[in-house]
Amino acid sequence: MRTVEYKDGAVWLIDQTRLPLEAALVACRDYREVADAIVTMKVRGAPAIGVTAGYGVALAARELAAAGASGAAFRAGLAEAMERLGRTRPTAVNLFWALDRMRRLVAAHAGEPPGAIAEALLAEAERMREEDEAINRAMGRHGAELVPDGANILTHCNSGSLATAAFGTALGAIRAAHEQGKRLHVWVDETRPLLQGARLTAWELREAGIPCTLIADNMAGYFMARGQVDLVMAGADRVAANGDTANKIGTYSLAVLANAHEIPFYFVAPTSTLDLAIPSGAEIPIEERSPDEVTAFRGVRIAPEGLAAANPAFDVTPARLIAAIVTEQGVIRPPYAPGLARAAEKPARRQPGERGRAAAAATADG
Repeated sequence: MRTVEYKDGAVWLIDQTRLPLEAALVACRDYREVADAIVTMKVRGAPAIGVTAGYGVALAARELAAAGASGAAFRAGLAEAMERLGRTRPTAVNLFWALDRMRRLVAAHAGEPPGAIAEALLAEAERMREEDEAINRAMGRHGAELVPDGANILTHCNSGSLATAAFGTALGAIRAAHEQGKRLHVWVDETRPLLQGARLTAWELREAGIPCTLIADNMAGYFMARGQVDLVMAGADRVAANGDTANKIGTYSLAVLANAHEIPFYFVAPTSTLDLAIPSGAEIPIEERSPDEVTAFRGVRIAPEGLAAANPAFDVTPARLIAAIVTEQGVIRPPYAPGLARAAEKPARRQPGERGRAAAAATADG
């Protein structure tokens, strides 16, 4: 089963909230259920969110067409669906990239019957899924070049198949290196508060037969100081024009530690994650999630009742702490602005347009 798949009129997702204890699927039969799946992190990871949102737009169009909506009513219904999907997760720019791609397709098919537009949107979502897998495999090849034989690699959060349509970003590079026959060992940060490393990355690595060891987030410096970490590799949710990069909370702390120990820190992300409309990481909106995720886990309280808790879901790693950024176009090294601009110009991936950026800005407060 793929992370995201369209079948029998529904978008089927691996329910990542139930892993690793249970491998279960969830079916989203309209865009509202898709939006809920993104908010509740049944599906997560910037590339997977983008592809899933694309399918959500296609479901909305099919629903409107089946109800007989046409003309202004059809366009208004699609706009409402895209606005709802755009409010789900503010930090991952792939979401807005995907919605903007669907907006452009609707504009290109203006004047056609709603049913034809709906089918065109579904075909576009399918193309995005197929492209994502091909792009991830290309990133894997480029990223594997940075992994020496015998490396001990530290990861944070989940950047594997579960975060994408297939194969993965940073974990895809590790998989590619493993498939090349390189001897590897992965230190898996647990990734509080939702434990994506412990629940998802460790599960994926075990399934792939890649040696790994789970550690608590506050153990990374210990192993770095002992010379047991050769490089750090992570995915990304948004990359600013200057190379500042947003990823799961705790990534910045690891980058500071890696820099102090002269360990290279690499980000692996598709060019759909580049947001060259913002000059630096200071402009990246950071999602604030429920404090309940910090004070409890799966319904079991781990902190005193009534205690205040903060829960920013992401932080920003400054470009000065990053050794390289890997995209499907290749390995980009400092200074980042010229290389990121060249990568974004390639025709395989398109940047978010003005409406996509406006949607991102609108969600920054929510």
